[in-house]
Amino acid sequence: METVVIIIAVVLLIATAFVAYRVGYLNRSKADEQKIGNAEQKARDIIDEALKTAEAKKREGLLEVKEESIRTRNELEKETKDRRAELQRQERRLQQKEENVDKKTEAIEKREASFQAKEEALAKQKAEISRLNEQRVQELERISGLTSEQAKEYLLKIVEEDVKHETAVLIKEMDQKAREEAGKKAKEYVVNAIQKCAADHVAETTISVVPLPGDDMKGRIIGREGRNIRTLETLTGVDLIIDDTPEAVVLSAFDPVRREIARIALEKLIVDGRIHPARIEEMVEKAKKEVENTIREAGEAATLETGVHGIHPELIKLLGRMKFRTSYGQNALKHSIEVSLLCGLLASEIGVDVRLAKRAGLLHDIGKAVDHEKEGSHVQLGVELCRKYKENAVITNAVEAHHGDVEPQTLYACIVQAADTISAARPGARRETLDAYTNRLKQLEDITNSYKGVDKSFAIQAGREVRIMVIPEQVSDDDMVLMAHDISKQIETEMNYPGQIKVNVIRESRVTDYAK
Repeated sequence: METVVIIIAVVLLIATAFVAYRVGYLNRSKADEQKIGNAEQKARDIIDEALKTAEAKKREGLLEVKEESIRTRNELEKETKDRRAELQRQERRLQQKEENVDKKTEAIEKREASFQAKEEALAKQKAEISRLNEQRVQELERISGLTSEQAKEYLLKIVEEDVKHETAVLIKEMDQKAREEAGKKAKEYVVNAIQKCAADHVAETTISVVPLPGDDMKGRIIGREGRNIRTLETLTGVDLIIDDTPEAVVLSAFDPVRREIARIALEKLIVDGRIHPARIEEMVEKAKKEVENTIREAGEAATLETGVHGIHPELIKLLGRMKFRTSYGQNALKHSIEVSLLCGLLASEIGVDVRLAKRAGLLHDIGKAVDHEKEGSHVQLGVELCRKYKENAVITNAVEAHHGDVEPQTLYACIVQAADTISAARPGARRETLDAYTNRLKQLEDITNSYKGVDKSFAIQAGREVRIMVIPEQVSDDDMVLMAHDISKQIETEMNYPGQIKVNVIRESRVTDYAK
């Protein structure tokens, strides 16, 4: 296309030159012939130059066309080569897959042949076992002098006697259950109350440890000639033990409130850094106010948690003091809250006043707040406090009778007795109970693990059930029955426990394979 344009341009240029030539020739005179000759020469030069330019453009166009043709051909060859390589790869993959399929088919055929051989061998073994069993029966009949029918009758007679014995035991158990039917509902109420009630418990001791930023602080706490430590012990009534324990001071006192005041005051003095008698006295006063606020808040929180209102402010303070009191490692305030909640649940089951039952449960141990300061048991002190602050006579009797010191006069006193026993005797509530409980669980698992074929065992539901996982290859279904019976008998012989323990033997077989 570009070459045609160049040729047309050259033709036009020649025509123009020719026209100019002819016009000049006609218009000019002969005198100008020399000039016309020069113009003709110039025209010829222009024509020659135009022809040369057109030839060069033509060659350039031909070169571009050749280059484009070569580039297109190279691209087609490359694409063809890539496609051929891809086809070769696909062909190799298909060949590999065919080889794998052939191998798997061969393996399956071999496995089928092996299975068939095993089935034939198993059929032969069954036939041999049947033949041996017949010989064994014949030999047993010869030795015992009894036919198989006579032996069956003898065995059935023995089994019948055993069944009669088991039936008698079962009848006795059912009779005992019928006699205990009157207490069944009460047990259900107690269990429901335990399941619905949950409270946190903390263990306290008679000492508190205060960490120090460094051992040089011990000298500052002691002071010159021991005046600082004497001042702190005099104001708080707590013994400070400063020994070789690194970066720590031990506070010892039977009164938990005084011990808490001393701990807070000492921590404030350590942070402040100024430790002298006047500053100690100031910090002890601040600590007393802080502990009083804590006691009041703890008492109010207990009443809010249990939903008991209208208690005298002094009794609320005494309830708060029980936050720092423990009994056998069980926090007294948490115990009272738990007993209150349990009383409410039991009262709702029985159908009596829930609020009054909760109030009696919350105040049943109120005497423990002052029993280390006054003479008398916590029951006597609790009764005095209830009478002093004008509590209901029903509450006073429940407090007085919750340990059996007097006869219960109302149903609320019986509810408090039951709730107090539940809270104190549940697993983990007190240290002695927890130790006995964990030892019983350990003994239960040790007994079950001692049997052959036991893989693992678990004591669950607070020791009321033991689950035994056996190895299927070592224990058959019939062996499971005998194992459960033997374990039950051994537990009855060697252990002391309330209620009954369920022995659950589990035999499970699993086969795992993978689809590839």
